[in-house]
Amino acid sequence: MSNRLPPAWSKHLKAQTGPTIAPPKIVQPKTAQPKTAQPKAKPQPPAVNDDMLLRQALQFQQAKRLPEAEELCHRVLTRKPNHALALYILGTLGLGVDNELAIRYFARAADQEPNNPYYQLSLGEAYLKIGDYPPAIRHLQRACELKPDLVEALRGLGDAYGKFDKADIALSVYEKALGINRDHPTVRMGLASVLINLGRMDEATSYLKETIDRRVDVADAYQALVNIHKFSEEPPELKQILGEISNPAASDDQPYALHLAAGKILNDLGRYDEAMDHFLRAKAVKPHDDFEIELYRRRVDSIIRLFSAEFLTSAAKYGDPSETPVFVLGMPRSGTTLTEQICSSHPDVHGAGELTKLRRIAAASGLTKTSEEPFGKNLRSMTIQQSRTFAEDYLANLRLYAPSAARIIDKMPHNFEAIGLIAILFPNARIIHCRRDAVDNCLSLLFSNLNKNHAYISDLTCLGLYYREYDRLMRHWHTVLPGRILENRYEDLVSSQEGQSRRLIDHLGLEWDDACLRFFDKAGSVRTLSRWQVRQPIYGSSIKRWKNYEGRIRPLIEALGDLAEL
Repeated sequence: MSNRLPPAWSKHLKAQTGPTIAPPKIVQPKTAQPKTAQPKAKPQPPAVNDDMLLRQALQFQQAKRLPEAEELCHRVLTRKPNHALALYILGTLGLGVDNELAIRYFARAADQEPNNPYYQLSLGEAYLKIGDYPPAIRHLQRACELKPDLVEALRGLGDAYGKFDKADIALSVYEKALGINRDHPTVRMGLASVLINLGRMDEATSYLKETIDRRVDVADAYQALVNIHKFSEEPPELKQILGEISNPAASDDQPYALHLAAGKILNDLGRYDEAMDHFLRAKAVKPHDDFEIELYRRRVDSIIRLFSAEFLTSAAKYGDPSETPVFVLGMPRSGTTLTEQICSSHPDVHGAGELTKLRRIAAASGLTKTSEEPFGKNLRSMTIQQSRTFAEDYLANLRLYAPSAARIIDKMPHNFEAIGLIAILFPNARIIHCRRDAVDNCLSLLFSNLNKNHAYISDLTCLGLYYREYDRLMRHWHTVLPGRILENRYEDLVSSQEGQSRRLIDHLGLEWDDACLRFFDKAGSVRTLSRWQVRQPIYGSSIKRWKNYEGRIRPLIEALGDLAEL
């Protein structure tokens, strides 16, 4: 959800407030006028109408005049602190700005009107947005109970079950939603995504082709389709995709996915110049915020200053001694999904995927760029008991995914920024750092459809400079936490699969199991960009792939400097 209400919500709010009805005029009986004129009464200001204020707040919101919308809602709450609709609108204003605050507003609205399906829906979607899936499922399920034909609630519920590793339930929910609206774009793509996660590629292929034939979310459907196939000869889809790109009726958001899809096919076919043309055009047409590398450099400086060897030593007795958490991290596209899949093929290990819980704890500790407190202030003043409370909260969330597993993997790549926090909260947790040839890694990022949180990939020079900051931070962690972090190189996995896999399992403190060599046969869903690749045996075709593009990526190579292994 964005901070602008979708049409369904707008209609709902208008229905809630209704038209402002003028009070009936009171007709006074005619009487004789007194001879002496009476002083005229002073005109009274019209009574403030809460419904009128909230309708105006909604209009301000739709015009993106958000501070004015917020001010009107607070005016209503000053008189009526539990006005459900005012709380609800404030929740929508907070989404994407302060999601935790948005959740609190939605929760208060839902408490006031527990049978309002829209309040339950928005609360569930807000939890889904921050990656807290159990409460998301609970509230979205309640919205579906209250309004069984609310497709957005069914879609959200399917998304939540899919991300919570309940793919079979997600499929049934999506199918129910399609029974109401056969051509709902996000429902159709959600269902296709779950099929891919489960490795049911033939079914996904048929479904995506049907989606394209029905002209539903064509660009995303093409991109998903080409990413679950390896092409050795030109498929008919290439001509179709190129036709879609040149279609003047295409919406503004379609060319990005279509260029990525064309680039993927052309890369498979070895037509590298044409492929790079499309990858670069994809980045050019996608709206994005400029990534300020100097700000990120200063952020890395702050992390390094805060997590000195002395500070980490002083916190040696903090946190929880549990050995359950395993953190697999590194740059995206560095082999984190493959590493998780190998480890989670062991019967005592569960792969929970990319979890957001640690990031939320980091925010509460003052470690995020959105925090209003000075960087790390809350962490510096944290007591032993507070650290244990944070750790217990994280472990309780982790256990929801696999109550009896000896090891549970949190595979959020960008947790490389939070290794210091991990070390304080979980002194016995295993940390696996995935590393890959720097140029190959960056090139793979350039080819990927990553969300807006990865704005650093939109420019070759910026991408290389960002990678250097990541490398600088990782060298710091290895210095202040000697022996805590296992370095796992993608190229080593390719050249010596068994040897490197045994090394991983040994690092987890577990006995070897041969199932780890057949990770590609592992049942269950894979919920990342690499979900097709990890269904295949290990292959080496992606090593030094950048050589095919060397003449087109000189700005990247120059920015990487000595990290580019030429």
